Amino acid sequence: MSVPRLEDLAGLDGARILLRLDLNVPVAGGEVRDQTRITAALPTVRWLLDRAGVVAACSHLGKAAGTPDPAYSLRPVAAALERALGRPVRFVEDCVGPPVAEAAAGAGGELILLENLRFHAGEKANDAAFARELAAPFSHYVNDAFGTAHRAHASVAAAAGLFPPGRRAAGRLMEAEIAALRRVVDDPDQPFVAVVGGAKISTKTAPLEALLGKVRTLIIGGGMANTFLLAEGHEVGRSLVEEAMAETARDVIARARERGIELLLPEDLVVADDLDHPSRVEVVPANRIPADLMAVDLGPAARERCKQVLASARTVFWNGPMGVFERAPFAAGTLAVARAMADCDGFTVVGGGESVMAVHRAGVADRLSHVSTGGGASLQLVAGGPLPAVEALEVSR
Repeated sequence: MSVPRLEDLAGLDGARILLRLDLNVPVAGGEVRDQTRITAALPTVRWLLDRAGVVAACSHLGKAAGTPDPAYSLRPVAAALERALGRPVRFVEDCVGPPVAEAAAGAGGELILLENLRFHAGEKANDAAFARELAAPFSHYVNDAFGTAHRAHASVAAAAGLFPPGRRAAGRLMEAEIAALRRVVDDPDQPFVAVVGGAKISTKTAPLEALLGKVRTLIIGGGMANTFLLAEGHEVGRSLVEEAMAETARDVIARARERGIELLLPEDLVVADDLDHPSRVEVVPANRIPADLMAVDLGPAARERCKQVLASARTVFWNGPMGVFERAPFAAGTLAVARAMADCDGFTVVGGGESVMAVHRAGVADRLSHVSTGGGASLQLVAGGPLPAVEALEVSR
């Protein structure tokens, strides 16, 4: 099975293309506050506009719940996309029906942005009838929304299957995401180091399981490290912890030991009495967290150890912050990992919202091999789970 590229599309002259993008961007006061996903979409948009007739972009935005909601309209995104692209973008106030059919029959070389897909309940339900209505005005389909690839929604799964081979393809971003992550999964250069953080083990059990079969070193940080420390019999004070997942953590530790995998937990931690208004902030050994304090970040020794391990890695995959990254006083560990990855000469991949934020905040995103736009999708691919959007594009060769 293979995912077709833009170059595999046939009959583009005058084609009407349905282009699924991930334009789920932060909007406040009617203005887009972060252009990252818009900028990432531009190479595919420009390639198609140079070769096709009408290109109709579609996306979801926010937590729209199956009915129109002005708070989640894509109209402000149309304006931001127009500025970034440097050419007109026509906004259509629905994503199906006569307004879309009329716009799709328009003059060539035009970019259209359809209204929020999730204003229709059929989108999240992967409803076949909604998919047919969405696809009807178009001759071709391109998916460049890797961030939604793990969701079986109509615009990424059912709709894609309505277009035959030669009429459906992955966009530039989707293609790059799949290639980078499959390199990590299928053929990582050794030593392969995985850095896994975030709040909970329960959301990352499958990726941890998959990584145990591939890595030489597994670095655990963030809130989930507290559960591993608890599993080893240490007191964790008031730290975030999943007591019900302690047995899972013990199992991961045991299997890592059996396979000769180095599993690194923090040797020291920054602890505090409060997240918002701390009056006590200390560095303590990870096995001696005071009862009245909570772990909030990697300590300096743990940061240095991460730096040393990453310096000699040939492949690195990172998902999840190393502490309470959203609070600036507790971001040092996460930023240290970002900088250590940038200094690594190996193939480096970052996936996940806060990890991606960290590499941008540290100013090192352009020094990494790949920065994934899809946290959930990247974890799903690494875990070997299904990606409905990718499966819908794949064709036998």
